[in-house]
Amino acid sequence: MIGRLIGVLAEKSPPLVLIDVNGVGYEVDVPMSSFYNLPGLGERVTLLTHFVVREDVQQLFGFLTGEERATFRQLVKISGIGPRTALSILSGLSVGELAQAVSTQQTARLVKVPGIGKKTAERLLLELKGKLGPELGAPAAQVTSDAQADIVQALVALGYSERDAAAALKTMPADIGVTDGIKQALKALAR
Repeated sequence: MIGRLIGVLAEKSPPLVLIDVNGVGYEVDVPMSSFYNLPGLGERVTLLTHFVVREDVQQLFGFLTGEERATFRQLVKISGIGPRTALSILSGLSVGELAQAVSTQQTARLVKVPGIGKKTAERLLLELKGKLGPELGAPAAQVTSDAQADIVQALVALGYSERDAAAALKTMPADIGVTDGIKQALKALAR
């Protein structure tokens, strides 16, 4: 029903933001990944939204990118995953990290998200398999081992994009260790 809001950012209190759209204030819950990239108070913002109506509550969830909203919608389709849990997952993992965890079936990455236990993580991996593809932010390189996943994760933590990390990974042998892989990747990215 409400697909997008364009207005002025009036308040920010994680995970809730208040968007003033021509005098009407909309309270919108956003994942932390979107929250950190919001403009300052009083500035104009555009959020793609997902409206949830239940008999006891109406909630509006907002996202800066179409990828985040599409992933959120995939998550809430899964039995036992409600909007709050989906928001928590997107706050703990970027869309690319989630897609990578699903493609490599890494339960450990999902369990690190608050509120996600081992059984829920396994159900997520099973239900999302094949549903989060390149159009939803999966890295360009195929990660085939835990070492490669750790290398990509380390590069992203250092501030490189998933795409740059994936490109650096393509130039390395498949059986490289984490330490050597990070060193080689940093040299390649410094060029």
